[in-house]
Amino acid sequence: MEPHCKAFAELTAAELYALMSLRQRVFVVEQNCAYLDADGHDQVCHHLWLGDPCVAALRIVPPGEKYPEVSIGRVVTALEVRRSGLGRVLMREGLAAVARIHGAVPIRISAQAYLERFYGELGFARVSADYDEDGIPHCEMLRPLG
Repeated sequence: MEPHCKAFAELTAAELYALMSLRQRVFVVEQNCAYLDADGHDQVCHHLWLGDPCVAALRIVPPGEKYPEVSIGRVVTALEVRRSGLGRVLMREGLAAVARIHGAVPIRISAQAYLERFYGELGFARVSADYDEDGIPHCEMLRPLG
């Protein structure tokens, strides 16, 4: 699957709809978590997705928006492609996109705690205790320079 990466202002209405639809389907409906996904940060982010239609996506948050470091967030894969390795492909593409956009910089994420091992295999290390985010245990993880 070819990756697509665009700044928010470059997204077509159809692309934005597909991204938001996937996020709502997984984060709100599937995870039964009522929260405001359209959190006001998307407009300054780059959005990366795989598939046509979109089956996996993430956003690259610039430094200073959520954390002092660049952040990758809203990492999502559709139920029908989970356990296929696409999540790993998505994250590798995300890391490459961060390097293209921001250079070799540290990256901070807020990870669902059960995914700590997955992110650890991509170079992230836990830097916080567990905390609750919308009823789901999370932890902060940091990937050092490069």
